[in-house]
Amino acid sequence: MEGTIRLNKYLSDAGVCSRREADRLVEEGKVRVDGEIAVMGMQIRPGQKVVCDGKPVGEKEKPVFLIVNKPRGIVCTTSDKDHAENIVEFLNYPQRIYPVGRLDKDSEGLLLMTNQGDIVNKILRGGNAHEKEYAVAVNHPVTEEFLKQMCEGVRIEDLDVTTKPCRAWKTGSHTFHIVLTQGLNRQIRRMCRALDYHVMNLKRVRIMNLQLGTLKRGEYRELTEKELGDLMRMVEGSTNLPAREAAKLGKIVDPAKRERKTGSSGYQGKPGGRKPSDKNNERKPFEKKTGTGKIWRNVRQDGEIKPEKKAPASPESWKPGAPERKEHKIWTTRSRG
Repeated sequence: MEGTIRLNKYLSDAGVCSRREADRLVEEGKVRVDGEIAVMGMQIRPGQKVVCDGKPVGEKEKPVFLIVNKPRGIVCTTSDKDHAENIVEFLNYPQRIYPVGRLDKDSEGLLLMTNQGDIVNKILRGGNAHEKEYAVAVNHPVTEEFLKQMCEGVRIEDLDVTTKPCRAWKTGSHTFHIVLTQGLNRQIRRMCRALDYHVMNLKRVRIMNLQLGTLKRGEYRELTEKELGDLMRMVEGSTNLPAREAAKLGKIVDPAKRERKTGSSGYQGKPGGRKPSDKNNERKPFEKKTGTGKIWRNVRQDGEIKPEKKAPASPESWKPGAPERKEHKIWTTRSRG
């Protein structure tokens, strides 16, 4: 219906929460529209009154993007099952914000927090292949074999999944950095455990173009204009949809695919790696034999010094005592096709 907006997007655009969190709140009956309990998937018309968890939902607030250095012991969920302080309470920011993704209770480092729900899945969806970099300390010496296995993918039995290929490099005898495009639950800890390593310390130092830098533990700062501009450009074209749904709709989910150019037919090696034959340092043009679908290059004239390829032997030349086959005076290179 023209002029309407889906309820979960309405709450996301208003800075209340992400779309997924909005759906959860609707399921729990914590959202009301014009005094009635909301239902999943309903559309909101202009002028309707929406109340979420007892609080009226007003117009869209000023966008907030924060880089936070989350300390260990702080959780990223609002669940109180651990009876631990969550990141929202810890920051006590004047506007309602929430984390983009999670860092588990025992991990620390960079956390992006915002009130812009649309950007959350664009960053988090594994199909969008956005990078997150971590500094890891383990209990055993880091070997080349260990790094090779981490990079190629590790089988995680309890999740019944093999991790995607990634990048990792050694930074010390017991430390390394790893760059992931996935976001499995406690992924790095599970990968290490599968290889008989135990993570002693885990810190996220980068999300896409955002660096933790020298930000102290427990502190936060706003993104600079350049950081925010670069971030918006990087998520441009990313999808909120799961990879399978995006593939069905023909949406591009891998940034590398958007940048990859379709190669032209013919030789794809180094520029200048294959050239037409020359005589007296003068390049000859390519020649095309039409009507056959085959391309003939580097036609030579009789008497040229350049090596010549011989025509394929005829079946008669295979017989004992057969005369030596004649040479073909035209060197040809057929295109692949």
